[in-house]
Amino acid sequence: MMKTLIMVAFGGAIGASLRFLWGVGALRITGPTEFPVAIMAANVLGSFLMGAFVVLAAQRGLTHLSPLVMTGLLGGFTTFSAFSLETVTLLERGHFGMAGAYVALSVGLSIAGLFLGLWVMRGILL
Repeated sequence: MMKTLIMVAFGGAIGASLRFLWGVGALRITGPTEFPVAIMAANVLGSFLMGAFVVLAAQRGLTHLSPLVMTGLLGGFTTFSAFSLETVTLLERGHFGMAGAYVALSVGLSIAGLFLGLWVMRGILL
């Protein structure tokens, strides 16, 4: 268990650092913009890499690296990749309604949760 935790932590540190550098690089390329291009691109890239790793790991016997790569590295780079994997897994199993509900609820409730956190903390701190 401790070895797995260390793998996740190490991968997460690398992924989060890469996400930061990705954002800095995108800002230098595009300049300031209202649309979150860097975040969207990181989510798309991270989702692509998640899909690619799932197949590679299954075919090459590398699933033992999943905590490092999937949970840590890609999770640190973008949590959207895990969300995408869960959605596709539901779709591939034929659970179309459940997949739609998962997407709608995940996005909607996450945004609502953020608004609630803002509202609570603004009430406490302001």
